[in-house]
Amino acid sequence: MAMTEETPGQNGPSPAQAAPSDCGRLLLLDGHSMAFRAFFALPVDKFTTSTGQSTNAIYGFTSMLIKLLRDERPTHIAVAWDLSGPTFRDEIYTDYKAGRADTPQEFPSQVEFVQELLKLVGITSVSAPGYEADDVIATLAARGREEGMEVLIASGDRDAFQLVDRTCTVLYPGKSISDLTRMTPERVQEKYGVPPERYRDLAALVGEKADNLPGVPGVGPKTAAKWIAKYGSLEELVAHADEVTGKAGQSFRDHLDQVLRNQQLNRLDPDVRLDAGVHDLTMGEADRSGVNDLFDNLEFASTLRDRLFSVLGEAEQTAAPAVAAEEFSVDLTAAEPGTVAAWLQRHASSGARCGLAVTGTWGAGTGELTGLAVAAPDGPALHADPAALGADDESALAAWLADPRFPKALHDSKGPLLALWARGWELRGLTSDTALAAYLVQPGGRKFELGDLCRRFLNRELTEQQGDGGQLALDLGEGEGDSRAAERLDLAVRARATLDLAAGLDSDLDKRGGAALLRDVELPLVRVLAGMERTGIAADRAYLDSLEEEFAAAVRQAVAEAHRVVGREFNLGSPKQLQQILFTELDLPKTKRIKTGYTTDADALAWLAARTDNELPVILLRHRDQTRLRTTVEGLVKTIAADGRIHTTYNQTVAATGRLSSVEPNLQNIPVRTDAGRRIRRAFVVGEDYQHLLTADYSQIELRIMAHLSEDTALIEAFQTGHDFHAEIAARVFGIDVTEVDGEARARIKAMNYGLAYGLSEYGLSQQLGITPKEAKALMDDYFVQFGGVRDYLQAVVDRARRDGYTETMLGRRRYLPDLTSDNRQRRDMAERMALNAPIQGSAADIIKVAMLDVDTALREAGHRSRMLLQVHDELVLEVTADELDPVRKLVSDKMAGAYPLRVPLAVSVGVGRDWHDAAH
Repeated sequence: MAMTEETPGQNGPSPAQAAPSDCGRLLLLDGHSMAFRAFFALPVDKFTTSTGQSTNAIYGFTSMLIKLLRDERPTHIAVAWDLSGPTFRDEIYTDYKAGRADTPQEFPSQVEFVQELLKLVGITSVSAPGYEADDVIATLAARGREEGMEVLIASGDRDAFQLVDRTCTVLYPGKSISDLTRMTPERVQEKYGVPPERYRDLAALVGEKADNLPGVPGVGPKTAAKWIAKYGSLEELVAHADEVTGKAGQSFRDHLDQVLRNQQLNRLDPDVRLDAGVHDLTMGEADRSGVNDLFDNLEFASTLRDRLFSVLGEAEQTAAPAVAAEEFSVDLTAAEPGTVAAWLQRHASSGARCGLAVTGTWGAGTGELTGLAVAAPDGPALHADPAALGADDESALAAWLADPRFPKALHDSKGPLLALWARGWELRGLTSDTALAAYLVQPGGRKFELGDLCRRFLNRELTEQQGDGGQLALDLGEGEGDSRAAERLDLAVRARATLDLAAGLDSDLDKRGGAALLRDVELPLVRVLAGMERTGIAADRAYLDSLEEEFAAAVRQAVAEAHRVVGREFNLGSPKQLQQILFTELDLPKTKRIKTGYTTDADALAWLAARTDNELPVILLRHRDQTRLRTTVEGLVKTIAADGRIHTTYNQTVAATGRLSSVEPNLQNIPVRTDAGRRIRRAFVVGEDYQHLLTADYSQIELRIMAHLSEDTALIEAFQTGHDFHAEIAARVFGIDVTEVDGEARARIKAMNYGLAYGLSEYGLSQQLGITPKEAKALMDDYFVQFGGVRDYLQAVVDRARRDGYTETMLGRRRYLPDLTSDNRQRRDMAERMALNAPIQGSAADIIKVAMLDVDTALREAGHRSRMLLQVHDELVLEVTADELDPVRKLVSDKMAGAYPLRVPLAVSVGVGRDWHDAAH
């Protein structure tokens, strides 16, 4: 029923800590109510996957479920759900729940994911046609009490308070998803002035806005509670209606029929026919693999699944328990002076792959090595403390690491490589990076920690090891020695886990056709990216400081102008204050309604700026732009290292399409199409001993890949005319000469061209161009008349992906899309969009990676000092010496253009300058 916002006072007694009673503890959750609470507790814009799926309700619901399982330790559990369609209450009152605000469009699709998660963890979902979730809960609660069970109800609907008694407690959520108030009989009496069994009477008098049940005018909760306390019940109050004095009494008599109807509607039915009985509600066996896959698709961090698995491990015995820790045990040797060379010769020189694990710190292009373990294929493991190695041992270990004849597996190798380089060591012979291999096997995942991958692919838990640790126990004292022993053993176990995991992932990659992509592209790219991170790019600190002050002044000016327009000071960053000013004081047109009022996001402000003459929305947009730019510049200044350069960190395992990402700072996110963004790029300059920055990027690479894959003759010809490509396409679509194409026509076709490559729908195109969906459809139809090969290709891509279960790039990068056959339309549509853009975007990502490898190799083979600094999607930035400019310019152009043979040429644009902006082209 109603999902309200009120929090009934402070928390009551702490969660149950004692073991459940002999008859059991039954926990019942109101699914929609708790999911809705979670939706509004977490910002939807912060919980969205790369494909656009909102996940805030799923994440919040899961967090609440974990807390409830951990704190309450139920023996039986169920989640009740509302069903679509009318209930018996709608038959009684046709306006029941009428006038409710529309459900946010980001919410409904999340409910199915929550229900899927519940099924995977073995929790029963219960519903009944014609009834609401709280009727189902009332029925299960009654049956639980009959069996002598303690009953707990987690619900944000206050109607559940009528179920409270000595054996039934309602856990009512507060403002945060972790804040649950325990509504006992005493707590209900204290809060509302009536006992739980009379709460329905109180609600009948006061009404419930969320359910469209009007209360008695002039009668609030205190008056209603006083009447009920005096007469004992609503029935007795009605019997003595003539005795109630004052205007409130007359109002009560005037609305008596309404009150009695409310009481009837508020009653929760405790006798609903259900398929499940309370004894059927024990938790089933959890499908951990299914949970892992679901969380990967939702792009949840491993911390959430770790918390969930931890509490599930306490609540139930899983169907496939993790392998005991001793199965990951190792025969560990701590390197003693003069023993390293002999150990490596005996155990790690057979030509069979060894596992590596490294401890240390790394980032900002450098690192520090503090420990290294080698797990040999025949079982033993060696731990080496770099700080304690003698010259001979260090030389032997460094030589083994640098020898490509000895194959090695390492997890997430770029950071360890930087630490090894910082010590002066080299690493060759890397045949597997288990993070990269897992990413290629499951590119939809977001986190690839070693422990998580061991659970997922080996069904083993990477936990602290028990036992004597082999020879490690020798010569170690108490206290610190025990700690060091545990750390060394843990690192050795990680090396063993990496070796075993690499073997399993090799098999999966062979089955999925990704072995060559790992061997020829992703693994070699690790060294290139590490080199770029170590080099960094020079930054002009003084210029950035002046730019930051300029943006700060612009922010202050915007604040002053906003205060002038409103006539008083206010907080421009407060949505609540902006709502009051925009929609109440200034009475501007209402934007999209959200839980807290009307949205004041950037799209809403832009809409207001276009619809009204009021200058405040424009000022607010400018304030946000300048604030964002100032924040960007401040972040850049903070990341300038002691060498005067900014060393970003690249990640190969974030984007499912294969694109690289950049963090700390994100140099791929600096605006390039705005004047302010271009001014920020001026801060990136050529470094000492170099004379030029050279930028080179692909022109319209996605569209060229589209032409290649679709083999559309007209599209290929359009690239070969020598005309402006988008103008040429516009001329063909609109049936005019290319010289007649104006800016608007070109812009529409440009949006169409790129939109098709990104899986844009008719609705998406209409939003982008500001036209109706009907006009967008007509534009797409006209486009496909001219380019039928593109239409056929796009249809074939989805059909093949639906048949095979995945899409594939030109280099064999697969993306698995099980939702293509989902019964959920939203999930199916989302999967179809991914199927359309993954081959094109993924192929573009693969091509730029190949180009980077070819450019790097060519620079080294030619003996050039010039070097790559950055990769920004389709663009490379290099630092070039004066004498190498011409040969490097040609080298980069040739290698990028020849990275992959297409049916249309790969066009490369090159620019040169003293800073990144001046090197634009």
